[in-house]
Amino acid sequence: MTSPQSDPAPQPPHQSHTHGHTHSHGPAAPVSKHLRKVIAAVLIPFATAVVVGLIAFWPGGVPDHERTGVGFDRQTQDGKVVQVVKVDCADVNASQVPPTGDTSTPSGREALNGQEGECAKATVEVTTGADKGRQFVEVVQPDAPRQLREGQGVVVAYAPDAPRDLQYSVTDVNRRIPMTLLAAIFALAVVAVGRMRGVMALVALAVSFAVLTLFILPAILQGSNPLVVAVIGASAIMLAALYMCHGVTARTSVAVVGTLISLLLIGLLGSLFIGWANLSGNTDDNTGLIHGLYPDIDMSGLLLAGVIIGSLGVLDDVTVTQTSAVWELHQADPRMGWRGLYRAGIRIGRDHIASVVNTLVLAYAGAALPLLLLFSIAQSSVGTVANSELVAEEIVRTLVGSIGLVASVPVTTVLAALVVSADRPGAPTSSSTAATPARTGRGRRRKA
Repeated sequence: MTSPQSDPAPQPPHQSHTHGHTHSHGPAAPVSKHLRKVIAAVLIPFATAVVVGLIAFWPGGVPDHERTGVGFDRQTQDGKVVQVVKVDCADVNASQVPPTGDTSTPSGREALNGQEGECAKATVEVTTGADKGRQFVEVVQPDAPRQLREGQGVVVAYAPDAPRDLQYSVTDVNRRIPMTLLAAIFALAVVAVGRMRGVMALVALAVSFAVLTLFILPAILQGSNPLVVAVIGASAIMLAALYMCHGVTARTSVAVVGTLISLLLIGLLGSLFIGWANLSGNTDDNTGLIHGLYPDIDMSGLLLAGVIIGSLGVLDDVTVTQTSAVWELHQADPRMGWRGLYRAGIRIGRDHIASVVNTLVLAYAGAALPLLLLFSIAQSSVGTVANSELVAEEIVRTLVGSIGLVASVPVTTVLAALVVSADRPGAPTSSSTAATPARTGRGRRRKA
């Protein structure tokens, strides 16, 4: 009676199959032909629409405009500080005290105070452009946030309409070397840890940057609807990034569909609340300059486009993680139905929601920290701060993005559970092959 059950003959197939599941670190197991057709029926038209949208809205470059010489809209060249000498601030009138000596105004008093101490008189040489080799003098006050030193690389602004002695001025320091080194360290770290996946992640990052700089920004400047451009560009980035990093599989396709649904929800909520809250999108000097140079741009639409693009990166992380979790749960127990997979996956997702939402809020708060400090100095109430358009934009951006992130967890989890539980690649299936020896093994252990 017991000898057939203790016969070791069935063990090799069982061990071989178990080994395949235990070490399946490669691509996900293929789904059935029917499911592949269903996924393709959804994604192929979507990808085709994205390509058509890219072609239809392709801008062909940034439109020209007459430079204003204000803010970032200035002609700039590289320069180098060749000499720095200390001089008395009063001798060079560094703070531009009024000739009348009037100190009755705050600006006049500040200017008089700025005359005290030693200033730095820097001789700067232009190193690029038509005026290469030309030198000019820059006076730096002792309390200035940016001090110059000999041999330092700088960025100089050129104002062609100004008097010759005032045409050039130092506008910033040259940070190319440390920034390039930091980027190289980042790339090496990603490749060292991620291996081939890391390489593909960097390629996807380059593609994302190309779509942003070659399509999204120029198309908006050309006058195209910012929301439409952002949806097309974000979709292109999503398809390229997910399939490059995770392979062309059903698992990735489910993550793509979950991300797309969440992006649509973010777009709808963002459009509703940006309009309802009367957010113009024109809240600081930079947006004011953009509106002045290109008055046809829909600034509120630009704000909504920023919400969509800003949410995409975190959405990719959430949807891929949830899809992978459901797939791994199915690999661990192929007999689990879609409801069981969903319940197990959503428990993982709840932890993910808590951490990701907190990360998103803190990221926006960190970016707006100087602004929050200003409100704190002014001793404004929380209600007053939240009601100001500058802060309200960040609140709407954060909450709409967070709602999309929260919704992406159950949406992606249920999609992945339905797809993977319907997996029937062929007969006999891997699930049935795994299940029979497992039951026999358990029965054998119970009898033992």
